[in-house]
Amino acid sequence: MKLNFKIPIILVVNFFLADFKSFSQSFESEQKDFPRVKFAYSQKESTVLKTLDSNKIAPNSLEILIKVLKKEQKLELWAKDRRHNKMQLIKKYNVCQKSGRQGPKRTQGDGQVPEGIYEVAWFNPESAFHLSLGLNYPNASDQILSNKSNPGSAIMIHGSCVTIGCIPMTNPIIEEIYIYAVKARNAGQIHIPIYVFPQDLGGNGLNDLYQNITSDSTHFTFWSNLKEGFDLFETNKLPLIFTVDKSGRYAFRK
Repeated sequence: MKLNFKIPIILVVNFFLADFKSFSQSFESEQKDFPRVKFAYSQKESTVLKTLDSNKIAPNSLEILIKVLKKEQKLELWAKDRRHNKMQLIKKYNVCQKSGRQGPKRTQGDGQVPEGIYEVAWFNPESAFHLSLGLNYPNASDQILSNKSNPGSAIMIHGSCVTIGCIPMTNPIIEEIYIYAVKARNAGQIHIPIYVFPQDLGGNGLNDLYQNITSDSTHFTFWSNLKEGFDLFETNKLPLIFTVDKSGRYAFRK
């Protein structure tokens, strides 16, 4: 999704030079200086805190993970207290509009929502779509498998309900998700995972995908690889640890 937008300078942080403790304590207050974030907190913080409390998660120990299922148009928010071992599913949201079809993003302008293992690359409190969390697309796998000269960029989870390759959540829902992400970053979570799958790959999900998406068999090997990560997360309930080989394949550590 090609957009012209401004990323505030406070989001460009050199972690090697900045004092991490100072940064982690100040990130939330810096974000709340932005009018839309301040408004989001006035509307949604109490709901966020209530959900965390009911799941025995302290805000200052919060870690989160976002999982997206494209076919089902669902976004799952997983979380845990840093003192605990496994993540738990604490919220499910509807993605309000689809873009493209099942299959990874491979070039600028294809209208596809990426599929793969990503993380939050930036927070944008002044987004053209209310608030947004940027994905680190193209990731290491995409850089090998996608159009090397023009793979596309600026893929976001954002507000509003329009999209060309992004994940739109409506303004009220992105406010809630954004607060969870800010609180997790403020608690010290630098890498916030975002897993995007073509659909639920549990059970017969992969076979269903193969049977119903017959027009592009080139993605089948890629989807089989993603299922490895899907199954591993469902089993362990822990963020995936992986490398990417020279063919663009994810190698997950079990």
